[in-house]
Amino acid sequence: MKTVCSFCKTEYTLNSVPTCPVQCAVCGHTWNVPAPHHKNSFLVFIAALCALMAASIFTFVVITQHHENNIQKNPLVAEISNINKTTDDLGVQHFVVNGFVTNQSKNIYGVPDLVIVSFDNNGKIIAQQKFFASATLLEAGNKAPFSHTLSVPTDGVHKITVKLKSN
Repeated sequence: MKTVCSFCKTEYTLNSVPTCPVQCAVCGHTWNVPAPHHKNSFLVFIAALCALMAASIFTFVVITQHHENNIQKNPLVAEISNINKTTDDLGVQHFVVNGFVTNQSKNIYGVPDLVIVSFDNNGKIIAQQKFFASATLLEAGNKAPFSHTLSVPTDGVHKITVKLKSN
């Protein structure tokens, strides 16, 4: 611990708190060395808890704001719920893509056309098919189902995605 002569300002480093007054080696002034102040562990705990709460609230606000901004940019989302196979009159198998368009916003939106994209196992686009959704307007928070049979055969199709057609 450190102590300073109050008269000549000479600094001393002590190994422990002395039990009796100390005398300055430079000027001869004598003083009592006060015991060091211990940090109150309860106050340190409260400060740490407040910092943790502030960080948690900040994180929540940032995540919520990001989610709200994402909804404003993309209020409608198209998702595939399942894909089945069907066979046409010529015996050729095709995929039937089923899913939903969801309005994530608090406003009513017009539903654009949907585009189903088929990919091969190398990620190359095999076909893109545009079709109309079952609903033209979608209320806030609602879902509109869709179902579309692809015209391309199932051979070579590795992945299928759906997206909303942008203008």
